[in-house]
Amino acid sequence: MIGIVLSGGESRRMGTDKAFLKVDGIPLIERVLRALRTVVSRIIIVTNMPESYAAYDVEVVTDACNKRGSLIGIYSGLLKSKEEYNLVVACDMPFLNSRLLSYMASQADSHDIVLPKIGEFVEPLHAIYHKRLTSIMDSHIKRDQLQIRGIFSGLKIRYITEEEISRHDPERRSFINLNTPKEYKEAACLDMECRNFSSSW
Repeated sequence: MIGIVLSGGESRRMGTDKAFLKVDGIPLIERVLRALRTVVSRIIIVTNMPESYAAYDVEVVTDACNKRGSLIGIYSGLLKSKEEYNLVVACDMPFLNSRLLSYMASQADSHDIVLPKIGEFVEPLHAIYHKRLTSIMDSHIKRDQLQIRGIFSGLKIRYITEEEISRHDPERRSFINLNTPKEYKEAACLDMECRNFSSSW
């Protein structure tokens, strides 16, 4: 299994590159890489700013086509991957849980996707995708059908239930992602229990 980190967003609402914002003194991208390395030995970062990641011991690729959206990022990572199963996460998830990621990896065999589900909501940017899905994604992209959920029909999906999630990540912090300065401040307070937090905004 390989890890794929999506770091191609424009960060419009944050106003700065999210990947390098620090939580507890550690850039988000480094927190994500540390968590992934407990599960996988090789990581691909998908980004349109490859020069920003030159210092990291990872493979860096750019989007495979000139369209926007997370589906494009997943597709681009899968195209470069040499492994069947691919653990995909976003760069702005500061509280990834190694135990949950490892459990998801253990459930991948014979499935097309392994996907956490809470109520009616799924977490497609905290999921495992089989490389064979590139052909399905390619077909959807060519038709400008860019919603990730759009590829789910007919696939063999292993949904990780709320009970399973809570067993490994009781507070469900794994799925917190940061899009705005307010969310960034809240994440920093959550991580540091609001001690010694000074905003850079």
